[in-house]
Amino acid sequence: MPSATLDCPECGRPLVNSRFDATFRLADRSERLCFGVPAGLCGTCHQLYIDPELIELLGLDAGRCVFAIESDVVLQARAGSGTE
Repeated sequence: MPSATLDCPECGRPLVNSRFDATFRLADRSERLCFGVPAGLCGTCHQLYIDPELIELLGLDAGRCVFAIESDVVLQARAGSGTE
């Protein structure tokens, strides 16, 4: 996710930048899991923003993100440092 994109393009509120484990549904209806994807989440709009260049690099430009959750690695790191 480019550092220049810090606000939601839809509502203008700040994005929560983190790493997410995500499921993408492809045009052929198959699904692909991706782990640790850097992205920004809008808590108001509930939209996940992923860099379009990364989507293309992963070969997911014909797919759609149907599920995402913050990566366990991020959550474990926060728990270990005592910041949540």
